[in-house]
Amino acid sequence: MALSGRHKRHRSIRKKLIGTSDRPRLCVFRSNKYIYAQVIDDTKHKVLFGYASSKVKDIKSKKKMEIAAEVGKTIGKLALDKGVKRVAFDRAGYKYHGRVKALADGARAAGLEF
Repeated sequence: MALSGRHKRHRSIRKKLIGTSDRPRLCVFRSNKYIYAQVIDDTKHKVLFGYASSKVKDIKSKKKMEIAAEVGKTIGKLALDKGVKRVAFDRAGYKYHGRVKALADGARAAGLEF
């Protein structure tokens, strides 16, 4: 089966990017309608805490960029509550602009470092 461009980029990124217990991986998934984020420790093969998504909150009336920023702030608050201050940002092959960048900026605004 042939891989799309995003999947090729994602595979290339994941060869180099590994989440540890000191610096877990903040993984982003973006669909046409929603955006999701979760924090993963690859050394233990565990999701440290569940994902924040645009489905969870009642924020349907806002623009997608604003929703992504709020999801970033939510995942940032969850991470800080669990004692995680530094993460490795995994954009999952998506280009770093638009909603992915808005999510990253929201997480930085909440206090995460990456």
